[in-house]
Amino acid sequence: KVTHDIGSSGINAEYGGVMEADFYGAIDVDTCTSILFMPRLPESYAVWMGELKTPAYFLKRYGVDHVYYSDEITTILKQQRPSSLLIMQGTNSDSKASFEQPTFPGIEQFKLDTSTLYNQIADCRVRKSPEEMKVMRYVNQISCEAHKEVMKIMRPGRMEYEGEATFKHYSYMKGGMRFVGYTCICASGKNSGVLHYGHAGEPNDKRVKEGDILLFDMGSEYAGYTADITVTFPATGKFTEKQKFAYNTCLKANKAVQAAMAPGVKWPDMHRLAERVIIEEFINEGLLVNGTVDEMAAVFLGAVFMPHGLGHLIGLDVHDAGGYVNAPERIDEPGIRYLRTTRVLEEGMVITVEPGVYFIDVLLDDAFANPEQAKFMNKELINQFRGMGGIRIEDGVAVTADGSELLSHDLPRTVEEIEAFMGR
Repeated sequence: KVTHDIGSSGINAEYGGVMEADFYGAIDVDTCTSILFMPRLPESYAVWMGELKTPAYFLKRYGVDHVYYSDEITTILKQQRPSSLLIMQGTNSDSKASFEQPTFPGIEQFKLDTSTLYNQIADCRVRKSPEEMKVMRYVNQISCEAHKEVMKIMRPGRMEYEGEATFKHYSYMKGGMRFVGYTCICASGKNSGVLHYGHAGEPNDKRVKEGDILLFDMGSEYAGYTADITVTFPATGKFTEKQKFAYNTCLKANKAVQAAMAPGVKWPDMHRLAERVIIEEFINEGLLVNGTVDEMAAVFLGAVFMPHGLGHLIGLDVHDAGGYVNAPERIDEPGIRYLRTTRVLEEGMVITVEPGVYFIDVLLDDAFANPEQAKFMNKELINQFRGMGGIRIEDGVAVTADGSELLSHDLPRTVEEIEAFMGR
């Protein structure tokens, strides 16, 4: 008999849906029996934090088979007579963040296996159950509605953080979503070319100016599951011609990837597809010259204008676990090296599709200084796009048996739809 010790802390929300702190969980693999171990709290807890709940309360709340106190773990597990405990311990294959081994008094009395469970659980998170998909659809629905509220209020003169505040307010007021899944990116003008803008040093605090493009990357969180959606739109409600070209290029790449997604498709191939669409559109507009798409892709010109990965698994984390579990090695080439998974698509996966078109000074300068890339670049025309920042169009997409399902479908996406929606 083998017992899985799932552990405590944040993992609680992932397995059993436990939201309270300091719980442990165990699953008897042979019998599929689930056990929660709750902390034995002092009476003073009731004064500061609320009523002391009983084991019977948590048994009903979480639908497990048994609930005991955490100071009973050793006694209860000994009664199970496990051949070993599979302990949750490991390192995220993408972020390299470590999940430290849970421990409890008496754990040394058991034979421990710390090498098996983490990757097995990470792999389970890659494919969503029908019940999980219901939550993913709901969190995407509310996030889309919140983004539209932001589009309604943003205009020149407002602060970037007003978009963040509006998004969070709507998500909580209308969707019951107290949290967002990650730090909100509310970038205007040149800031839209900063991929992870919105951090503590750049806290969405610029005033929006006339002619700015706005790139807002935000996702609500519900029951531990998060959306990840980026909308890009003009502050005035009307695209300039250059903004329109960059936006349409990005949207074409997004739609090409979604149309090609299906079980059996290799995700790195989708990244390369997005790059090729961008290069092709740049050739058609005259920004890239004197060569073919293949020749330009061979010198990694796509990574100059889309320097990040195409997308990532999403679910209980915004960059969900399992991207490099049972997957090919990371590809160490410009742009694609930042791809957060190299897996072959499977039914039940939820993954973001987020191509981007950026004009980032440092990348343009490096490319112009590289003869292998510069020979294809129309420097005069490309320089006219400097200062615009960038465009990103990000959707949450589920892989289905015969293709894909767009979860973030309730948004104006074309230039015409956006301008009509903003109505200015």
